[in-house]
Amino acid sequence: MMDVAIIGGSFAGLTAALQLGRASRSVLVLDAGAPRNRTSPGAHGVAGWDGVPPAEILARFRADLAPYKSVSLHKAVVTGASGNEDAFTLTLADNERVFARRIVLAHGVRDILPDIPGLTDAWGKRVLHCPYCHGYEVKGGSLVVLAVHPMSAHQALMLRADWSRQVTLLTAGMEGVDHEALEQAGVRVDHRGLQAVTEVSDGIDITLTDGSIERHAALFLGPKTSLAGSPAEHLGCMLGEGPMGPFVRVGPMAQTSIAGVFAAGDIARPMPNINFALADGFQAGSGCHASLLFPGLIQPLVEVSAP
Repeated sequence: MMDVAIIGGSFAGLTAALQLGRASRSVLVLDAGAPRNRTSPGAHGVAGWDGVPPAEILARFRADLAPYKSVSLHKAVVTGASGNEDAFTLTLADNERVFARRIVLAHGVRDILPDIPGLTDAWGKRVLHCPYCHGYEVKGGSLVVLAVHPMSAHQALMLRADWSRQVTLLTAGMEGVDHEALEQAGVRVDHRGLQAVTEVSDGIDITLTDGSIERHAALFLGPKTSLAGSPAEHLGCMLGEGPMGPFVRVGPMAQTSIAGVFAAGDIARPMPNINFALADGFQAGSGCHASLLFPGLIQPLVEVSAP
């Protein structure tokens, strides 16, 4: 029986493990080895690590954990979660079981990319999701935004305001777009759809539904996200609905609606970012530790009905 099982060994999960390790608690970090930002060449906007590859930062994190002998890292996929506070059971893909008093969910969410040839291959490199994370590196270049939901227009307006005067929104006929507001802001609106993308040395070539090809510095896309198959579903954690998809709702100490279960990082926020993941990981680790020291101190999150 471990004190804490942490599902997810990226920024939030390893930060939580560090706090618990410093308290000499027995911790097992279960990680599938496929962090959400694994294709990105650099983590931008993170103080002290601006532009450093995410994989390199995580390697440093794992090295930082090495002196804490009560913390173990295990590459594994969690396929099931059940039980209650002080008696949780996690089932792994190889049918091995892990028993823990507390659980920290830090495995992130799954991006749902449109089924367009070349899109997945360029994801994180020339197909980008966040102006704050990647906009500066393509500043001033020709940028195109693929509309997949109403927030795509918001993304195009952001890019036009501070990153480029050449911004195009591909609507593919999507309804609910305020064409007038976009055009007044200087965003070019194109009603064609996207057929394929090809990453090139200085940008990305996009093939449109009429067969024409355009070259841009980058394509921006805010994908929908999914928690399908997450241990959060198995445990019955209360969810919220963000603009991109569902997330696990948490309280001020990162506690979920299930006693003994905490959540941190992309899974626990409608807006993902490494900086948030680091703070959430600290909160989840310290909250989890407090719940082990003082049973009953941290109460599960309770849904409040609107008046």
